[in-house]
Amino acid sequence: MSVGFFYRTGMAGAGELLWPQRMGYAPDCNTSVGVSYKKRTDRASHKMKQISYEECLERMYKRGRFGIKLGLETISEILTNLGSPEKRFKSIHIAGTNGKGSIASYIASILKEAGFKVGLYTSPHLIKFNERFVINGREVSDNDIVEAYVALNKADTAERKATFFELATAIAFYLFAREGVEWAIIETGMGGRLDATNILLPKLSVISNISLEHTEYLGNTLEAIAMEKGGIIKHKTPVVTGVNQENALAVLTKLAQKNMAPLYRLDNDFHVSQEPDRTRFTYNGIERTITGVQTRLPGLHQLDNSAIAIAAVELVFPPQKKQASVLSDEIIQRGISKTQWPGRLETIMQTPFVVIDGAHNLAAAINLARYFEEKFSDKRLTLVLGILDDKDFSSMLKQFVPWADRIIFTRADNKRSIDPHLLEQTARTLFTGEITVIEKVGDAVAHAIATSSSQDAVCIAGSLYVAGEARKKILTDIRP
Repeated sequence: MSVGFFYRTGMAGAGELLWPQRMGYAPDCNTSVGVSYKKRTDRASHKMKQISYEECLERMYKRGRFGIKLGLETISEILTNLGSPEKRFKSIHIAGTNGKGSIASYIASILKEAGFKVGLYTSPHLIKFNERFVINGREVSDNDIVEAYVALNKADTAERKATFFELATAIAFYLFAREGVEWAIIETGMGGRLDATNILLPKLSVISNISLEHTEYLGNTLEAIAMEKGGIIKHKTPVVTGVNQENALAVLTKLAQKNMAPLYRLDNDFHVSQEPDRTRFTYNGIERTITGVQTRLPGLHQLDNSAIAIAAVELVFPPQKKQASVLSDEIIQRGISKTQWPGRLETIMQTPFVVIDGAHNLAAAINLARYFEEKFSDKRLTLVLGILDDKDFSSMLKQFVPWADRIIFTRADNKRSIDPHLLEQTARTLFTGEITVIEKVGDAVAHAIATSSSQDAVCIAGSLYVAGEARKKILTDIRP
């Protein structure tokens, strides 16, 4: 396997090759041009691999899976020590309250369909850490994680040690560069301005939408949150957004103008409309119109998400340039139709009809309630709900409970989960039906399915962590 060159510049030791030798690659002079690197099989390489995959994750989680330290100094130093891998690929950077992962997945699928080697970095994962790092539709291996962690651990020399998310972000950039990714689609973790991913200089930025969330970090108004998420806007770099609140949009417009960045808005510069058969939609874009587009991701909000993704790739590959043939309407249609995004209105069983959704805030709860109205009005519905403690759970419950015939409250296996008995107390002021508390997600899911008829529906929602535990339980123990 040949790898590229990463050099330290602008400091003592300029021109020093950084990561290939650290990673156990040795010079291979049997090449026609320059020097490439092939994998060592000597003892030095073996020594680097003594740490296991499980140990890597344990060490990373000790940094605080939910620890948040905003700022770019630490991630910048790590990446500089690695030779700036984030500069080895083109990127599209995505921020926003909801829909980031769906939009990122749509874009990655379209570019893969066009023949590019594409890296996709999203968070959080549902079941396994590797889900965060996908190259051409495949998760990276455990060995990839170990090798990257070893290199990053040596590069983590800043006064403040990297958080879990900073390490994960550096792993993504490192592996994408090592594997020769041409395009990386990168989702922010939280906010944007001081998010670790904002070290990127992307070809295009996306801000999906904005609602009140993480107010203790991002501010308690839409304007303040728009300022933070709009912090990913770069100089003369196009921006695509689905934000429609006047006050938040005014903030983004001002930031775009300040950075001389063209701003393209859903329902203003590009549009999406559902076709009469309700299974396809028409995209009326910046330079093109595409009819008969179909997504397998359910929910009306996916029309907006897919339109934002199409607008993004349309701007990156405008029709008036040579790349038009690379990104035809047919390629876009195939990319959208092949997109998968587990844990988001995912139908995981048919009898009973079981849906898993990571709806984790009020905006997502509203979308899920719309889905209930469309799909479950004629079914007996059991809700399995677990919510994190930084959410407006009372408002979320007001969206959920009108559609339920019974509710089972549970909690994901992390310290941020709300006590399900507190959820029960609140729900009893809104709901007169059957309410049960079952502490463990797996047990709650198993009970819900076992006590539902083949004609009933079960929806598991409230957080992505609940969705992940439920998905693992069903795929491992329940689904035939």
